[in-house]
Amino acid sequence: MALYTTQARVTGGRAGHGETSDGLLKVDLALPKELGGQGGATNPEQLFAVGYAACFESAIRFVARKQKLPLDDAAVSATVSLLPNGEGFKLGVALAAETKGLDQAVAEALVSAAHQICPYSNAIKGNIEVALSTVALPAKAA
Repeated sequence: MALYTTQARVTGGRAGHGETSDGLLKVDLALPKELGGQGGATNPEQLFAVGYAACFESAIRFVARKQKLPLDDAAVSATVSLLPNGEGFKLGVALAAETKGLDQAVAEALVSAAHQICPYSNAIKGNIEVALSTVALPAKAA
């Protein structure tokens, strides 16, 4: 049984408009200038980057709570690249995680564990290479 289900509808593809069924997300889409489009609106790669970064950061926080780690804060930057793949295309992803309050080795283990449970990571496993990097920042001053 699903824990949560959502739906989105797009018309016009990369140069169209998308909306979620609850109306909370309404977004115009445009082909990036780098791909010969007009730009000026978001694109699927940007949406994927935001979704993956949000999901991955939540996975980091979930694992930290489960392992009772003293994580003060976390942030994730996702870089998503559209790459040629023969006659088609594929995605490349780099996730850069920052943690506060953990030493480097613990932070790297945490990020690795988060990668094992993140729904996005599991959805693309075996299809998209994901480069992980971790920076452990000092704990917040008291």
